[in-house]
Amino acid sequence: MDASKKFASKDAEIDYWKNLSEQFQQELKETKDELEEFQISSHELEQELETQLKQEEKKNKELSLANERLQSEVDSLKEKLQKLQADSYKKLTELEDNYARVEAHKNELQKYIRELEQDNDDLERAKRATIVSLEDFEQRLNQAIERNAFLESELDEKGALLETVQRLKDEARDLKSEIDIRKHQDVGVKDGDACLGVAALPMQDSGYAAQGTSPTTPTTPMGRVPGAPGISNGISGTPLTSSARISALNIVGDLLRKVGALESKLANCRNFTKDEPRSKTGTSPLNSPR
Repeated sequence: MDASKKFASKDAEIDYWKNLSEQFQQELKETKDELEEFQISSHELEQELETQLKQEEKKNKELSLANERLQSEVDSLKEKLQKLQADSYKKLTELEDNYARVEAHKNELQKYIRELEQDNDDLERAKRATIVSLEDFEQRLNQAIERNAFLESELDEKGALLETVQRLKDEARDLKSEIDIRKHQDVGVKDGDACLGVAALPMQDSGYAAQGTSPTTPTTPMGRVPGAPGISNGISGTPLTSSARISALNIVGDLLRKVGALESKLANCRNFTKDEPRSKTGTSPLNSPR
């Protein structure tokens, strides 16, 4: 405000100052109204702030409690984690030990499997050798069976020869008795050729052609000598000469020698058939330690 302001009259100055005071009153009133509004709003704001402060304090307290609870949970989880780490380390150590044992056992099993495979190969080779030996044994057995059949046939032939020998022995005994009887008789020999013809008849009937020839199986029944007078048929004839007697005795001796050779041959064959299975069973792969 300018105090040195000049007015035209006092009424103008009064109106001016009146208007000015009214203006200031109006401004004061407005200012009071604003102050009241401000106080009211500030009071409301203060209440709101207090309410918010209480809420924040409550939240802070709740958060503190939650923080403490979480901290305790963190501590317990740390303990559990440490315990789990210790247990896991212990289990891991045990698993490593078990793995080492399993690996060692696996190596032992592989070694055992290789040994079994080697033993299997050895057994297969032994099996093949056994099969070959069995085939050889079967072949030898078949040969032995054939040999036994041949020996049985020879035994049958031997029986026939024994019968022949027995018959010839009986004939020789009869001839000897006849010779003894003829010695005591003083009958002269009239014709040597006739006597030789008479002596040749029993030789031919006995299955022999001449002196020193190989014997054959006779066809004349035992106890009967055709053409030999005074032996089995009771017919007397001319006496035998010394050559006829010697021929008959030689025939009997040859037969006895052949029978003895056949018996020795049969004994050797029996010994061979007995010793052969023993030698095979002693060296057969079936009796080997494996």
